[in-house]
Amino acid sequence: MATIKLGQRAIGPGEAPFIIAELSGNHDQSLDKALAMVDAAAACGADAIKIQTYTADSMTLDIRSGDFVIQDPGNLWQGKSLYELYQLAMTPWDWHQAIFERANALGMLAFSTPFDLAAVEFLEQLNVPCYKIASFENSDHALLAAVARTGKPVIMSTGMATQTELAESVEVLKKNGCQQLILLKCTSHYPADPVDANLATIPHLAQLFDCQVGLSDHTAGIGVAVASVVLGASVIEKHFVLDRSEGGVDAEFSLQPEEFSALVQECKRAAVALGKVTYGGTAKEQASRKYRRSLYIAADMQPGDIFTSANLRSVRPGLGLETKYLAMLLGKPIKKAASKGTPMSWELL
Repeated sequence: MATIKLGQRAIGPGEAPFIIAELSGNHDQSLDKALAMVDAAAACGADAIKIQTYTADSMTLDIRSGDFVIQDPGNLWQGKSLYELYQLAMTPWDWHQAIFERANALGMLAFSTPFDLAAVEFLEQLNVPCYKIASFENSDHALLAAVARTGKPVIMSTGMATQTELAESVEVLKKNGCQQLILLKCTSHYPADPVDANLATIPHLAQLFDCQVGLSDHTAGIGVAVASVVLGASVIEKHFVLDRSEGGVDAEFSLQPEEFSALVQECKRAAVALGKVTYGGTAKEQASRKYRRSLYIAADMQPGDIFTSANLRSVRPGLGLETKYLAMLLGKPIKKAASKGTPMSWELL
């Protein structure tokens, strides 16, 4: 599958994983805090920051009862109305340019997830380099078509979508001009349990749609994300927060700066460690071969003495004959004198 360019960064096999810090609503409606998050994400080594572009009115109706109240047992936002949640979590549109400019100045890519057509039009005015489609919108064909028609790379989360739904969505994207697509395996539960991550889907997605694949991770910690890299994830998206103890709409499944730094470092290590199929030791291992076991004379011997388990032993280092010859040599006479500590060689027979 073809390598994709996001800004100046190549995405694909042989490249370091592209790490996205999702700011979401963890800015607590403070632009200063949002900009501090951008600064911190850059210091952690994030390749990009991502925000979300919507309003409470574009997402739902201002109804505080019935279907419009979150009533799922165990839900992180239990008891809130959808309108209240989106009011709390939205990033004001007049902040976007300041956030993008700060990220760009720090060498990061900056983009957003639009949730309706007006958001796409707005983001086009800001000349975003790519678009993200959220799991809950991955079946919104009108939105997909609008994003695809921009001609920019599209990153789409696959949470909840069936294989058929994904095939339909990918077809809509491609028919409308999307030529660079990244699909993110995603479990749309907050926080997600690692048992539900099903990372084995990653290589299947890549094969099925012949595109780059990554992970949008809502689990706690970094283990799931690191594991995904070994399975071929070329993009990792993780929610970011300055301090979980201060709260934040997504704080419970977001990483603090020290954790995000570890994510960046360990994902890069995992990618490098994957390497290639190889046997026989690397170049750096060759020096260690001499510390293997081999056959050594273990007692002073005179010509004609018989090799026994007492005077011919398998020990370290590995400069004598290989230990596999021990059984063959026992019971045979030595040809010439050899002192204790002499590496066994065919010349001694």
